[in-house]
Amino acid sequence: MHTAQWKVNLHLFEEDDGTTKARVVLETGTTSLTAHGTAHCRPTDSNVPEIGDELAAGRAMNDLSQQLLRIAERDIEDVGVDQPGSRATTGRPA
Repeated sequence: MHTAQWKVNLHLFEEDDGTTKARVVLETGTTSLTAHGTAHCRPTDSNVPEIGDELAAGRAMNDLSQQLLRIAERDIEDVGVDQPGSRATTGRPA
């Protein structure tokens, strides 16, 4: 059985212009990935910092998930395993 523990740190920064920035760092023990996200509060918006935090954090986590998926796809190709939906597994062009 395989088990692993990865650590994720999420850092939020609010700037004077109403921009919230998020940086998420994933530590796997062998790899470190950093992702970013931002949210902007328009002058006509109500200033609700929690919403900016949620948007920026969600966007950073989305960036991280996209990075992980790209890495997994490259690793799959490196070991020669056909991805679901590829021509080799479906018999038709991908």
